[in-house]
Amino acid sequence: MPNPTALLAVYDDQVRTAEITNLPPGAHAERDGPVVRVVGQHRRGFVSGPRDLGLDGAELDALIARQRDFFAARGEAVEWKTRGHDLPADLPRRLVAAGFTAEQPETVLIGETGELAAADPAPISGVTVREARSESDMLRIAEMASEVWGDDRSWLAAELVDRVRDGTGRTVVVLAEADGRVVSSARLEFEPGTEFAGLWGGATLAGWRGRGVYRALVAHRALVAAQRGTRYLQVDATEDSRPILERMGFTAVTTTTPYVWSP
Repeated sequence: MPNPTALLAVYDDQVRTAEITNLPPGAHAERDGPVVRVVGQHRRGFVSGPRDLGLDGAELDALIARQRDFFAARGEAVEWKTRGHDLPADLPRRLVAAGFTAEQPETVLIGETGELAAADPAPISGVTVREARSESDMLRIAEMASEVWGDDRSWLAAELVDRVRDGTGRTVVVLAEADGRVVSSARLEFEPGTEFAGLWGGATLAGWRGRGVYRALVAHRALVAAQRGTRYLQVDATEDSRPILERMGFTAVTTTTPYVWSP
């Protein structure tokens, strides 16, 4: 049985470091005391720190204000990513007081790739799961995502093309299609220098939910990760996804809540 405490320690040591060091092209990190802010990312900046910031009271308020004001001067939004086991415990309250807004909390789950890859799910009638490689694939994924989220996600196609063609092999995009149409897609993001790969960007058309498509995409990505020798898969899961992942063998280790400030 996986030990959640041990998994959380590995997560804190490896994943939290990777999110401020394994950066997309054009982004860079700047340290300010105990936190690191990432500048130049697509859509908004990013702030992350260790489990214990080691600050409280006025010093913590000043640190928060500096990050907000830095991105305000750039005219950019910024996300401060918190975890449920972080210290000081009143960090969320102080972020809100500084003008940040909490987004939807998610559960951080970790699974062993070997076990996940060995659990081969039953095929879904009429559905093919495969890796997406071509620009045409990415355009079709963007169209599907626009329908799922109810807004224009046309920018997603170019972003996915850039990710899979950057020469690092960090990103694998998978899709499920039926009757010639993309019905679901998701990403696998390898984290160099760690034992982890992350599951991100999942979206499924409403009419195809509850039919095992999401589970099939998770299993496909687990197999790819296992073939590359990656030990763990990590997911920030919504309440829709969490029960499915736990049934597949993932272990919940903490929660994560983004706090966002927008100009």
